Amino acid sequence: MSRVLAGALKRLMPDLRAFARSVAANPCDSDDIVQDAVERALKSGGAPDDDEALRRWMFRVIRNLNIDELRKLRVRREYSVTQMRLHDDAPHHADVASNVLVRIAFDALQPATREVLFLVDVAGLRYAEAAEVMEVPEGTVMSRLSRARKVMRDRIEERPDGQVRKTTR
Repeated sequence: MSRVLAGALKRLMPDLRAFARSVAANPCDSDDIVQDAVERALKSGGAPDDDEALRRWMFRVIRNLNIDELRKLRVRREYSVTQMRLHDDAPHHADVASNVLVRIAFDALQPATREVLFLVDVAGLRYAEAAEVMEVPEGTVMSRLSRARKVMRDRIEERPDGQVRKTTR
């Protein structure tokens, strides 16, 4: 870490915090955005040298991080709405225990695994579209999806006593 960069960031901190508060939907998120921006600046190795250029650069980083957070929030909201719609459309005699098992198994997955499973199986994206969203090769999407489906199957078929239910496929 460059002491010069660290000193410049320290001097810019009030401006960075003020800007983050002005763009963040939730004031509590602004400090997290600033922290992420400073972390990126320190790790990047490509931060501008003079204070004014660094200030503009950091504002862009904060803006982009905020946009990323808003996108994540929108996806979560859309997922929640989809889940509520699916729940409302489900027949009332549906097996509630099975639905709970699926949701518990899904929530227990690693974030990257949940992401690919959601994009393909819930949102209905094609492999190529999911690969574009995740910025990975299409083959990576297919292998992650295969592993995610296997983990889901295994978790759903596992009984409370740790034994695996005998199922026919």
